[in-house]
Amino acid sequence: MRRYNPRVAQETLVYKVRQEHAALIEGRLDPAQFEFRSVPHARFSAKGDGVVVTLYTSGKLVVQGAAPALFAERYAPEAAALASKTKAKKSAVAPQPIAPDSVTVGSDECGKGDFLGPLVVCAARMTPEEATELLDAGVMDSKALDDKKALALGAFLRERLEHRVVRLDPVDYNPRWRAAGNLNELLADMHAEAIRAITKPRDHVIIDKFAREELMEGRLRGMEISLLQRTKGEEELSVAAASIIAREAFLLGLDELSQEWGVELRKGAGAPADQAAREFVRSFGEDRLAEVAKVHFKNATRVGGAR
Repeated sequence: MRRYNPRVAQETLVYKVRQEHAALIEGRLDPAQFEFRSVPHARFSAKGDGVVVTLYTSGKLVVQGAAPALFAERYAPEAAALASKTKAKKSAVAPQPIAPDSVTVGSDECGKGDFLGPLVVCAARMTPEEATELLDAGVMDSKALDDKKALALGAFLRERLEHRVVRLDPVDYNPRWRAAGNLNELLADMHAEAIRAITKPRDHVIIDKFAREELMEGRLRGMEISLLQRTKGEEELSVAAASIIAREAFLLGLDELSQEWGVELRKGAGAPADQAAREFVRSFGEDRLAEVAKVHFKNATRVGGAR
């Protein structure tokens, strides 16, 4: 079996697999040529033939290696054909190959859609050797993990990767948001702070795109880096790692605020978060809500009068 080699220039391609084709693709992978392993939320994951390939139960097929397109044509022709048919209809940023000796810095955020708790941005720096280790650990976009797994994997990643977390609790977030004028300007400041703290010359920086590209280009101007801003950035390992660390920091921050105020603050911006905020307002008053909530959310209007 040809072993996966992180020193060979790699790229990552993602395909959509229809349910009826999943068994066909898995059946083409000879156990004598591929080393199968267990990955959370995956139907299968295997190394061999110069690639690491994972088919998630969601139908997402992720292929990383020196020639992922050739792998797809040989072992997943149904997915490759589907991608060819939809390419002209769907605009997406094409994954870029990364030089064999390059280091990637991924940056992502958590908490921007949550009424209660902090806003967190994390940048994580990853070498090719660390990338191989994290593939084995099953690193993925934090949105695919439950809270317990995100907390455990976040702690694991913090021990192994150079990273920087920028966390704004509501008491600091609300005045910063008002000064910035909108959320994207504030996010851009936080991403830039985290990235500049750990990035070295010639690093390959990847940001999970959240706004127009000029926002980050201006804030990172003058750095000797290559910069990629892409949607679904978590498909890149360094961004996935940053996403998980950010998710862990958000959950820890939400729990710290809950312990501090004696109210179980809830994630999201739906009914559970509203109910928690109403309980907070009944106990401490509407004028203290800005200490646990992002008060520009419409939720603040809904719960402000609770007594």
